[in-house]
Amino acid sequence: MLDAYRGIAASTIGHLTDSGYLRGIRPLFDDIHMLGNVVTAKVFSPDGSVIREALLASEPGDVLVIECVGDAECACWGELRTLAGLIKGLAGVVVAGAVTDVGALRRHRLPVFCQGASAFTTRSLGLAGEVNLPVSVGGVRVQPGDLAIGDDDGVFILGAQQAQLLLPDLLAKERADQVRRQELLHKLAARRLAQSI
Repeated sequence: MLDAYRGIAASTIGHLTDSGYLRGIRPLFDDIHMLGNVVTAKVFSPDGSVIREALLASEPGDVLVIECVGDAECACWGELRTLAGLIKGLAGVVVAGAVTDVGALRRHRLPVFCQGASAFTTRSLGLAGEVNLPVSVGGVRVQPGDLAIGDDDGVFILGAQQAQLLLPDLLAKERADQVRRQELLHKLAARRLAQSI
């Protein structure tokens, strides 16, 4: 399934459905692409210690999806966790909340999607948190093992059955869009050539 979705844009999915679209979740930087199976974590701010457990539970190519409960300004993801995620081989991170160390996150280029940035951060208190249980992000119930697709336009989370059902129409739309894109680019090039003469 992952290979089949590798060439599908988030906006292509958005042409066919809004189910699974994470509203209010934005890419942290441009030219970003993320695809992988979901590992979930629920953080109860200001305690962010459960993220270590979630990283340990992740496999290379996974997408870590974090629901932050409590203070929306309390950032639970930053540079050190990004470095740990890169070492682990994560495909990306989705945070229903804030992140910190934005400049460093942009330099390291691990795909990060979030609701915003904050200098106020979680601490490792070891009090509460959940890993690989359902979470809620952007109005969508996200389950471990779901498929996460993200790019500059946003993030979709699809369950296995939904991903399978949508796939033929998504592939057909990508092919049709490619044909139309080439036609329009050809016409644009011809127009520019005519204007330059």
